[in-house]
Amino acid sequence: MEIPKLTFRRFEDLEANPEALPEGIGKDYIIATYYMSFPKMLSINDISQIMAIEQSTGTWIPVPGESPDVRKKHVAKVIGIYEVPDYEFMIPDEVRWREYIVQIAFPFDNIGSTISMLFTAVIGNISMAGKVKLLDLKFPEKYVKGFKGPKFGIEGVRKVLGVYDRPLLNNMIKPCTGFPPDLGAKLTYEVARGGVDIVKDDELLGNRPFNSVEERVTKYMEAIDKANEEKGEKTLYAVNISDDIPDVFENADRAVELGANCLLVNYLATGLPVLRKLAEDPSIKVPIMAHMDCAGIYYESPFSGIRSDLILGKLPRLAGADIVVYPAPYGKAIFPEEKYLAVAKSLIYSFYDIKPVFPMPSGGIVPSTVPKLIQTLGKDVVVAAGGGIHAHPDGPAAGARAFRAAIDAAVKGEDLRKYAEENNIPELIKALQMRV
Repeated sequence: MEIPKLTFRRFEDLEANPEALPEGIGKDYIIATYYMSFPKMLSINDISQIMAIEQSTGTWIPVPGESPDVRKKHVAKVIGIYEVPDYEFMIPDEVRWREYIVQIAFPFDNIGSTISMLFTAVIGNISMAGKVKLLDLKFPEKYVKGFKGPKFGIEGVRKVLGVYDRPLLNNMIKPCTGFPPDLGAKLTYEVARGGVDIVKDDELLGNRPFNSVEERVTKYMEAIDKANEEKGEKTLYAVNISDDIPDVFENADRAVELGANCLLVNYLATGLPVLRKLAEDPSIKVPIMAHMDCAGIYYESPFSGIRSDLILGKLPRLAGADIVVYPAPYGKAIFPEEKYLAVAKSLIYSFYDIKPVFPMPSGGIVPSTVPKLIQTLGKDVVVAAGGGIHAHPDGPAAGARAFRAAIDAAVKGEDLRKYAEENNIPELIKALQMRV
């Protein structure tokens, strides 16, 4: 078998080389960390430098314009190669593929504070190079300062609702799509009066003739106002404005004009830059919920794509989401608990001046799931319930009351069944008897 020949050009001027020590690159670089796996006969040193050049100044063949001076300022640099397992003596004969963690630093000047060019640089052409997966991005402060981030975040959403001491409760109106706005308004009223803090359109319901954004906002907000008067609490309605450009922005403007107090956008279907523009628009003075549609095509492969806590956590937060919907590992979704926790950390932990935002784990959540959600994420979480509310035998309002009771019990650290029986909460007792 002929071993493929890999070549790259090494400059005598070290500043023009596509490799460096981490301490030697300065502060104006975005550091990307990758998993890579290649056949044993290939040199990872050559491959990683070729990738750095491919994603910055050069191409597959030397070109005159890629001079040492151009490289000094713009070439990406390999700053770390770590093999797993870390063979120090000899490589076993039975090993056919070798696995690595590789770090490449990209000059900020190549990308600026953009998302489109960030994706193009850090996972563009190399996304087609086989077993290459983007695991992490470490941003310099200079990059992050170019973003305004969320307008509200956890603290701001709590202030709007006046709820500070417990997790929030969200309900997705079901069925997902295909129904008229009058039915949606009726269900919205029921779940709102039952104690839901946020009513959300399903991500599958867009701006369609049978149920338009304009009709929904008008009728759902009337239903919410009525429920708010009865229960003495405030409810947000996250209307789904997802659409093609420029309609997505027109939907947002019209929804806000009509009194919408929250927006929902399928941020990966529309694009992260769309989410960013919505969040940075000064005329949109309501929280934005970001839905995870299409995320699986980025993260599900263990060998390629983009790791889930980037695509579900750090990036939508950076783009300006106030609440991010993502898979919960305790319901119908297939998502490891370790990944679920990693996403939550990326939404809540310190990130320069970008506000912490609400994680909203979703997918088959029922009242019996609530204690686990609160145990793992604490009070700063939005409990997302769809069918778990609408399928309650006594109706959606009872389903909402069951969830509110479950939240209260879990915050106090009490057993749900015991709490329901001692406090005479039949809605929760029935919910705990439901088959799921």
